[in-house]
Amino acid sequence: MTPPLTNRRFVLATDLDGTFLGGTAADRAALYDWIEAHRASVGLVFVSGRDPEFICELCGSGEVPWPEYVIGDVGTTIAQVTPEKAIAPIEALEREIAARWNGSGDRVKAHLETAPGLRLQPTEFRYRVSYDYDPDTFDPATTRSVEDMGFDVLISDNRYLDVLPKGVSKGPSLLRLLDHLEVAQRSVLSAGDTLNDLSMLVAGTPAVAVGGSEAPLLEALPPAPHIYRAEGVGAAGILEAVAHFNLHPTPEKV
Repeated sequence: MTPPLTNRRFVLATDLDGTFLGGTAADRAALYDWIEAHRASVGLVFVSGRDPEFICELCGSGEVPWPEYVIGDVGTTIAQVTPEKAIAPIEALEREIAARWNGSGDRVKAHLETAPGLRLQPTEFRYRVSYDYDPDTFDPATTRSVEDMGFDVLISDNRYLDVLPKGVSKGPSLLRLLDHLEVAQRSVLSAGDTLNDLSMLVAGTPAVAVGGSEAPLLEALPPAPHIYRAEGVGAAGILEAVAHFNLHPTPEKV
């Protein structure tokens, strides 16, 4: 039986698309095999825009390690993975998120129903509304109108737009989870590659923008010793950063 995260030497808090799932097949296998070989000392938290159903299908395939915890839906879901491999929201951590959202999905959808440059994504999310985004036809005034309603707007990868509860995103939700679990921030590596990872990468833990990160993220990141810009793409960049910060021995540094 693996110890709780607070007793692990190192915890990886990682975005999925382009980060944990990025890079070559060999690079991904090297990272995943390393994690599985060190589960007693390495913890894993997915911090993703993806929903729990997608993560269950992904990990259920056997190609990707199961995390211990999931921050999904761009920070609006905070959940643990049960022994039965279900993703169960942690109600105490989501209570404030739910209150800030206050059942506003239908109101947001009605407001944006005719907004140019947006196509509603078919998945029903609990505490956010998400769209496919066309930068060529989108009207920037739409962002201001949604913010005037009391919500945050997050555009990432130049193709997605999320409407979120005010002040809720990947970074604040990660810190809330770490505090709840009593995990020291210095033992955690946050990893990402797009603008929806920005709040996580500047939250205060050691952090890495993996190789292949989008330019707007790299431009927005401040120069800081705890933020590393990796050369390795995706999974390779994660292991590169683990070694850079000396967070845990890696296959190249034993």
